[in-house]
Amino acid sequence: MNPDLLTYEIAPQVTAFSTKRHGGYSQGKYAAFNVNLYCGDDTQSICRNRQMLCSFLGVDESCLVMPHQTHQTKVCTVDDSFFSLGKEERTAALEGVDAVTTSLKNVCIGVSTADCIPVLLYDTEHHVAAAVHAGWRGTVARIVEKTVTHMQQRYGSVPQRMKAVIGPGISLECFEVGEELYTVFAEAGFPMDDLARRFPAMRNDEVGEKWHIDLPRCNRLQLLTAGLPASQILSSGICTYQQSDDFFSARRLGIQSGRIFTGIVLR
Repeated sequence: MNPDLLTYEIAPQVTAFSTKRHGGYSQGKYAAFNVNLYCGDDTQSICRNRQMLCSFLGVDESCLVMPHQTHQTKVCTVDDSFFSLGKEERTAALEGVDAVTTSLKNVCIGVSTADCIPVLLYDTEHHVAAAVHAGWRGTVARIVEKTVTHMQQRYGSVPQRMKAVIGPGISLECFEVGEELYTVFAEAGFPMDDLARRFPAMRNDEVGEKWHIDLPRCNRLQLLTAGLPASQILSSGICTYQQSDDFFSARRLGIQSGRIFTGIVLR
């Protein structure tokens, strides 16, 4: 059995992907392919799914790097010193991390999402990769821009020579928010005329219109602001809420459900 992956063509020596829900061992709202340890799934099922993924990718299980995300802007660099740590120390190093970078080959770094926006970055000049988790909090805090800056400072990356993938996440049409969250984005300087629309309330027991915010576009604008050319930004165009049969969606399935894993491996 092989995992069902959505793959992205970034470069010949790069494997980039997002997992789908199919082809694994998890049950119920975690069915069937969940590799995230922090969402309440059965540990044995997670381990079997991880083994399957690593075997398919051709990487050692110890080289599957998945942070415990907390909607902050902390970036972790995965290098030789990271792998010199013990297992518990590596886990601690990944606590509260929402973006991971590496220049090591045959190491799979990635982030977990279920409506939030996953972003992959690749420096074509220095062969460096990053995986970023951008929920609404991380988006407001401009984690994507901060990760690009981190890559510039750490690796000498030049944004004009980087590529990016915006993976599956909730769409403008389905990301309904209250007035308070709209205000948070507006006060953070986002161009709301371009990023927000009002639609009829999604719940049948509510009347009137609600604000909707385009999270994928918010992160695309951050990439453009950081200096990446528009032609080098790929978007999956997949709404997790609308396609919850194939991709996990917390708004559809509840918090106690599986997570998409969006990862990247340098070869």
